[in-house]
Amino acid sequence: MTSRSVAGSVVLVTGAASGMGRATAEVFAAEGAHVACTDIAAESVREVADDLVHRGYSAEAWTLDVADAAAIALTVEAVAKRFGGLDILVNNAGISAFSPIDSEGYDAIWTRSLAILLTAQQRLIRAALPHLRKSHAPRIVNIASTEALGATSRDSPYAAAKAGVTGLTRALAVELGPEGITVNCICPGPILTGMTEAISEEDKQAYARRRTALRRYGRPEEVAHMTLSLCLPAASFITGTTIPVDGGLMARNA
Repeated sequence: MTSRSVAGSVVLVTGAASGMGRATAEVFAAEGAHVACTDIAAESVREVADDLVHRGYSAEAWTLDVADAAAIALTVEAVAKRFGGLDILVNNAGISAFSPIDSEGYDAIWTRSLAILLTAQQRLIRAALPHLRKSHAPRIVNIASTEALGATSRDSPYAAAKAGVTGLTRALAVELGPEGITVNCICPGPILTGMTEAISEEDKQAYARRRTALRRYGRPEEVAHMTLSLCLPAASFITGTTIPVDGGLMARNA
């Protein structure tokens, strides 16, 4: 029977300092994986890794700006050297990027959105590939958003980048499938993270009741557990998928 354990696997998580990234690092660490926590927030990501080590897990932190191509290459190599390889890549790092199409700063927001939300993901995959090809259960999970499936007003930079992630996922699943490397995408819906922190509790509740089948916001660990499921050795026949983790948001017509 195919294993349902990631114990001993090496996983690199981007954006691991908070929110879904931190939850992902915690879930994998608790399952016995060696976790490379990366984030641009140097102090915060070190605190995450230190906390995991304090709890008896295997983790280490790297400061990484995913908009920096050279830093990506160096970090992936450092992770593989430290842990003896790389089995799982979770492309989670992201930013919020909303702007009206006719705003003066639109081009800058567009450029930054694509650099961090889309281009960085393919760069990380390319850097990781030589190591993933040596793994017995190589997995790539790209984090997109339900904004890739149904957009909100004034979020075209974000929606376009996230839709690009779903296309990248499908294309690389087809390309890398013959090598046994699975590539999947998760589209979180309304989740309680730093990006939604500024929304009032009243507005969150109203939105959740109106839009989601479960009538609530999701928790970061609920996304993290779907990521884990896609990375199990037993998930070897799942690739090219885009899975909403959205409390039924995309299922509702009204």
